[in-house]
Order: sequence, then C-alpha cells, then structure tokens
Amino acid sequence: MNTAHLSDDSRGFFGHPKGLFILFMTEMWERFSFYGMKALLIFYLVRYHLFTDSEGYVVVGSYAAMVYAMPVIGGYLADRYLGFRKAVLFGGILLVLGHLGMAYEGNAATAMADGSIQKDEFALGVFFYSLSLIVMGVGFLKANISSIVGELYEEGDERRDSGFTIFYMGINLGSFLATILCSWLGETYGWSYGFGAAGIGMLFGLATFVYGSKYFQGKAEPKDPALLRQKLLGPINREWSIYLAAVLGTGIVWWLIQRHEWVEWMLILASVASLIFIIYQLSQSGKVERDRLIALTILIIFSVVFWALFEQAYTSMNLFAERSIDRHILGFEVPPGSFLSLNALFIIVFAPVFAGIWIWLEKRKIQPDATLKFAVAIILAALGFGVLVFGGSIAEAGKVAAIWLVLAYLLHTWGELCISPVGLSSVTKLSPARIGGFMMGVWFLATAGAEYVAALLAKLASIDTEAGQVTDVVAATESYIQLFQKLFIVGSVIGVILLVLSPFVKKLMHGVK
Repeated sequence: MNTAHLSDDSRGFFGHPKGLFILFMTEMWERFSFYGMKALLIFYLVRYHLFTDSEGYVVVGSYAAMVYAMPVIGGYLADRYLGFRKAVLFGGILLVLGHLGMAYEGNAATAMADGSIQKDEFALGVFFYSLSLIVMGVGFLKANISSIVGELYEEGDERRDSGFTIFYMGINLGSFLATILCSWLGETYGWSYGFGAAGIGMLFGLATFVYGSKYFQGKAEPKDPALLRQKLLGPINREWSIYLAAVLGTGIVWWLIQRHEWVEWMLILASVASLIFIIYQLSQSGKVERDRLIALTILIIFSVVFWALFEQAYTSMNLFAERSIDRHILGFEVPPGSFLSLNALFIIVFAPVFAGIWIWLEKRKIQPDATLKFAVAIILAALGFGVLVFGGSIAEAGKVAAIWLVLAYLLHTWGELCISPVGLSSVTKLSPARIGGFMMGVWFLATAGAEYVAALLAKLASIDTEAGQVTDVVAATESYIQLFQKLFIVGSVIGVILLVLSPFVKKLMHGVK
C-alpha cells in the first residue's frame, strides 16, 4: 500500500495512527480492571461468601454472559445515535463506579452449626449492584472501542490486521499485570485491595481516553448530532435520555444477575432477535454483501465453541489450580489466580510471532483463511484439555504438576491468537458498513452465550466443600479430569467439522482475507 499520502498523525504510532496508541492504553487499563476483578471473583464467592461451587459458577457465568451480551445494545446505540466516542466515555464512567464499588467487602459469611450459611445481605447487594454497573459499562465500551480501531483505517488498508494485533496486545498487557497484582493483593491483604486496584486501573483508562480522543480524526463522533439534541423526555434531550435509561437499566441487570435462569432466557431471546435482524439485512443486501454476512455469521457461531472451552479458565480451571495443582514452585506458593497471567504473558510473547507468520504466509500466497484459523483454534483449545487429562493420569495424591497447567494455557493461547484478533478484524471487514457496530455486538453476544455455556459445563465438576474448602483432593482432581476429558473429545470433533466446511465458507468471503 502506498502510504505517502497519509498525514503524520496517521503514521504516528509504529506506522499506525496515533489514535491507536490512545485506544491501546485505554483498553489496557480497562482490561486491567476487568481481568483483575474476574481473577478474584470465583474465589471471593466460594471462600468469602461461602457459595457452593455450582452457585459460584452460575454467578460468574451469568455476570460474564451479560457483560458480553450488553455490547449488542451498546453497539446499536453508538451506531444509531451516540457515536463511538461518547459511548466509550459513558461506559468508562460506569466502569470506574462499578469497580470501586467492588472494593466494599462487608462481613464474611459464616457457617453455622446447623449447616446453614449466615451471609451479609447488604454487602451482597452492593456486590451485585457493582457487577451490574460493570455489565452496563462494558456494554457501552467494549464493542465500540474495537470499532474505533477499525475506523482509523481506510478500506483496503493493509495495516488493519496488524493494528488489531497491537490493540489486542494492549488487552493482554493489562490482563497480565492485573492477574498477578490483583490476585496477590486480594490473597495477601484482602479482597478490597485486589478489587480496589482494579478500580484505580479503570480510572487511569478513562483519563487516557478523555485526553487522547482528539487523535481519533473525528471518526468516532455521532453521525447526526442534531438527533441527539432533540427533546425526548420533557426537557431531557435524546442523548441524556439514553444515559438515564442506562442508569435505570442497571437495576434490571442487578435483578437478572442473581437469577441465572432468566439470564439464560434473555440470551436465547437476544440470539434469536439478532439472527432475525441478520436475516432481514441479508434480504436488503446484494450477493457479495449477503455472502460475506453469511460467512461472518458462520464464524460467529463456531466461535461459541472455542470460547466455551477457553473460558473454563475463570471457573473450573481456576478452582482446579487452587485445589489440584501443586503450586509450590522454587519454595514459593503461587496464588491460584496468578496462573491466569500465563495466558496474557503468552499472548504478549507470541502475538508478534503469529503476526509475522501470517505476513510470511501471505507473501507466499498460502496464508490460511479465517475459517481455517478458527478450526485450528478450536482444536488447540481441545488439546489443552488433553494435556490436563494426561497430567491428571500421572498425578500423585491428587496433585497435578504445574507444568501441565502451563502447557494447557500455552495451547489455549495459541488458539486464542488464531481466533480473537482474526475474528475482530473479520467483523470489520465482512460486515456491511451500516451495521458494523451491531455485528461487533453480535460477536460479543456469541461470547456471552459461550460464557454461560462454560459455566454450565463447569458445573459438571462441582466439588462438595466445607466452609469453602475441599475435603477430598483425590476425588476433586478425578472430577476435574473427567470434565476435561469430555471437553477434549467434543472440541476435537467440532474443530474437524469446521476444517471440512472451510472451503465453502472461504468461497462466501469473495476474496476478503
């Protein structure tokens, strides 16, 4: 591509637009807060509030599902009214409030002599409302900040994929720092310190975005500012009506997040509604645009399988690390949540390697298309569980050597590198421009469904505990290994099916790489 016509601003960050650096830093801090909190979440529920494994899994699953489903609404509102910048700014404010609210602990739950659990209901109410603020905040921020990345590049700009890879490294740098620091603070000094650190990180991210929004070249602004100024609720204009509705909506989220069966139905309805809207858009499209949208929809459906496997990290694999892994390394006991940092570390190390491989293959006209990369990703995720099954087969006294968990995270990370940045880029390239934000939201809606499915799968390995502690380590390890064996088989089969379908899907893309 000839870049001679590009402005200095467009080439200001390693040959990329300066706005990419701002988005990199904003997303880094936002993901620091998100993953720092998420690393502690299952332990906080099971150990501090004495939820059972099953109860903890469905809370994590319902929360995570709503986190990834809400961008469908946030993406639509940004497309239709707010523009990407205003949506991200509002979402960032909600996230700061939510993460700081998580720092309130209240009183720990107590196991009574009659077997009942006495819990601090006020503290739990604050906890669930803080989660609802985070859900709503992510809804406005997540899809739209990714969309701003896509807006920084003109159609056909060869820097787009590498730009998304750089952006994705920002996500994982934040995750790496958070899962080490927040886990250590939470385990060593108390939950409020770990959650509080996550909130401070989000505050840094919000400040970065506000300062750097001038570098977005005006491409993230509302399409029709006059529409936002129209009065809608008495003296309140449309823009502030959206903000007010979102704040009131956090009460609905607070109610839903405590009722996982309602979340399940909401996901089903949202998925059906999204599919109907996509079918309608197909009827309004020409052949090439229609085929590309079909290809994108197929990729999104198969992405559910990968994320359902991958997201065991924050449920079954996280408790597996605590209960079944020998965490004594070089005389130091590693906090269980810190193993989550391996994923981010491997992303940082291997993202440039994978980017280089794609470029090397592209120059030789043999780069695999997105469908093949998705299939490989699913197979790698399955192999990660195969490694844990092997490690469990040679465990001593129920304790599995840490190296097997390290290798599982390595394989899962390689799979993530084949699907996540490629998927984000595919959404921006295969979506019709008029529904780009919506389709980015659908990508995250699929992840939402996967998060919920992941929680249901994790329940297959729920362990009986007393006051949050496992009494039979050997039995617990056997239960986890049985789950991982099932995931290995199912993932391998589905990955092979997608390999077979890949030529058909590639044809639908009409040359989009």
